[in-house]
Amino acid sequence: MEHPQYGQPRPVTPTASVLLARNPSSMTLEGTNTWLLRAPGSESILVIDPGPADEDHLKLIAEHGPVARILLTHRHADHSEGAPRLAELTGATVRALDPTLVLGDEGLAEGDVVADAGLELRVLATPGHTSDSLCFVLDGSDRAVLTGDTVLGRGTTVIAHPDGRLADYLASLRRLIELPEGLAVLPGHGPELPDAAATAKQYLQHREQRLDQVRGALEQLGPDASARQVVELVYADVDQQLWPAAEWSVRAQLDYLQDS
Repeated sequence: MEHPQYGQPRPVTPTASVLLARNPSSMTLEGTNTWLLRAPGSESILVIDPGPADEDHLKLIAEHGPVARILLTHRHADHSEGAPRLAELTGATVRALDPTLVLGDEGLAEGDVVADAGLELRVLATPGHTSDSLCFVLDGSDRAVLTGDTVLGRGTTVIAHPDGRLADYLASLRRLIELPEGLAVLPGHGPELPDAAATAKQYLQHREQRLDQVRGALEQLGPDASARQVVELVYADVDQQLWPAAEWSVRAQLDYLQDS
């Protein structure tokens, strides 16, 4: 089965399958990827990002349980909104960095190791898209990193200003570049990718190019140019439906340039 595939889990690695939520949009691509993780021989599963409060989607997740635990990569509703209902359906607890999203368990923080469903996931704090963004590194023979919206399967990530900060995001990309070669990317949206470090390096180069373009725009428009004016110049070749999201990122870029 190829991406996208609605209605049934699609195996991606020996331990990870993806169940695609039916919430496609310009921001979510084909929809939110809910990841179901289970070691061979394990009865229970770990759920990463149950997605929106879509009852059909959440019941499908529950059918593939029992669910040991629910983990959230960040607070945005297209990833986290369904977590309370899934917890209700399955009895599983919810762990996240944002304490307002935690249910019946402790939170998550840098360096934590989540051991469930026969697997171990190592928590990396990767702020930038949001302040609470996390990645989960699946160690062992079936190595991968679940990136939420920090790295997407297609396109680039919005810096959700003012919660998201470009300086944090650049540091998070540099951290992902240091991961071992060949670590698969299991993203929050879009298809899986073969190499996290290589993709993060491409993302970093793209961000540096955008910063150069914004610097050039400010030289042309003047230092007091608005984010919208910069978007209209720098993102002229981008679908205008995406301009509001681009404006978030430009605001983050302007803040970064002002502070640097």
